[in-house]
Amino acid sequence: MAASLLVLTDFRQPAHRALDYATNLATALAAPLVVLHVRRTAAFDAERFTGRITPRSAEATALALSSLTDQLTVPAVAEVQEGPVVEAVAKALAQHRPALLVLGRPDNEVLPDELVSTTALELLRAAPCPMVVVPPQSSLTLPRRVLVALDAESFSLGGHARFIQYFLAQLPSQLTVLHVSPAPAAAGAAAAAEALKQAGITGAAAPQLRPLVRPEVAASIVEQAATGEFDLVVVVARPRTFLGRWFHRSVTAHVLLHSPVPVLVLPAE
Repeated sequence: MAASLLVLTDFRQPAHRALDYATNLATALAAPLVVLHVRRTAAFDAERFTGRITPRSAEATALALSSLTDQLTVPAVAEVQEGPVVEAVAKALAQHRPALLVLGRPDNEVLPDELVSTTALELLRAAPCPMVVVPPQSSLTLPRRVLVALDAESFSLGGHARFIQYFLAQLPSQLTVLHVSPAPAAAGAAAAAEALKQAGITGAAAPQLRPLVRPEVAASIVEQAATGEFDLVVVVARPRTFLGRWFHRSVTAHVLLHSPVPVLVLPAE
C-alpha cells in the first residue's frame, strides 16, 4: 500500500517522538513519510502546537528539516507550509492525501481541559482524517495489543476502512473491544464488536470483549489505557463530536488529552 503517513514537526521533543513513532509505523506498513513543518509567520499567533513558538528563518527551517529527513530509515519528503497550523495541515492533507496523520501531544496535564486547544482537536473539526496522537513518555513500540473503545451504535469509516484494516493486519494486532455503560448491558460489548466488524475492521483474531459498568466513560477508557495491557487506544469520532458545542469535553477529546498510550482517532461518516 503506497499511501503515505503525514507527520508534523516543530522540532520540539513531542514532535520528535511523533516522528520516531511514525517511522516505526511506516517501516511496518511499507509506507513513505511526508514530514511537514508549519512556519508560524503571524505577528500575533494564538494557536498552540507543541509549545512556545520559536522564530526561524526560511533557511534555518529548511536546514533543520533536511537534517531530520536525512536521518530517517524510510523514504520521506520534507515540506514547509506557512500560516495557521490547522489551515496548513488541511492544505497538506488535500495535496498528499495521506492514509494517516501523526502528531505529538504536548504535556498539558497541568492545565484544565477547557484551556487546552491542541492541534489534534482542531484538525478533527477542520479536516477529519485517521490520526494518531503520541503522548509524552509513551512507548514507541509498534501496537500489538489494541484497545478499541466503542459504544453499541453502528458507524462507517467510508474510504478510510481499507487502510485501517491493512494497518491492523500488517502489525498484526490483537483487539480488545471496550464498552463502557453506566448500567449493566449484557449485549453492549457484543454489539460494539459487531459494529466494528460491520465497519470492515477485524484483527488477527476474534476480538476480546471487555464490558465495564462505570458512570464516567472517558475516564474509564483512560484508566484501561493506563493498565499497561495495551499499546494503542482506538476511538471513533462521530460527526456530533466535531459539531457539538462542548467539543473539548467530549469522550474523544478527553482520551486524546489524557491517554498514556498513543491514540488512533477514526473519523466516522
